[in-house]
Amino acid sequence: MTQPKDSQELKGKSGLRRLINAFGYSREGIASAYATEEAFRQECWLAIIGIPLAFFLPVPLLHSLALAAAILFLLIVEILNSAIEAAIDRIGSEIHPLSKKAKDLGSAAVLFACALCALTWGCILFEAFC
Repeated sequence: MTQPKDSQELKGKSGLRRLINAFGYSREGIASAYATEEAFRQECWLAIIGIPLAFFLPVPLLHSLALAAAILFLLIVEILNSAIEAAIDRIGSEIHPLSKKAKDLGSAAVLFACALCALTWGCILFEAFC
């Protein structure tokens, strides 16, 4: 799939064509993240194992959804963090306090998403098996 030359080229599309393009760009983003981000690869494997497992555990459906949502949220935050890092790196390689702040904040968001995931899984598994 070819990238649009500018935002006008993308904005000119509507309806089904725009939806198809958006899906393709999303697929390319996921593939890029998987190819270049070690943490995203690890979290993808967590999702591949954890999401199906969530629906096989002897817990209510809403608990299974919460388990799956926690993992998906972690993937979302990891992708957003990678996007922030890529945008900062595009600006330049020099160290700037605002660039550091943006990267540190993205990293903190991933940390909180990891904590939420661990807390959700820990609480639901504890309730189910203890």
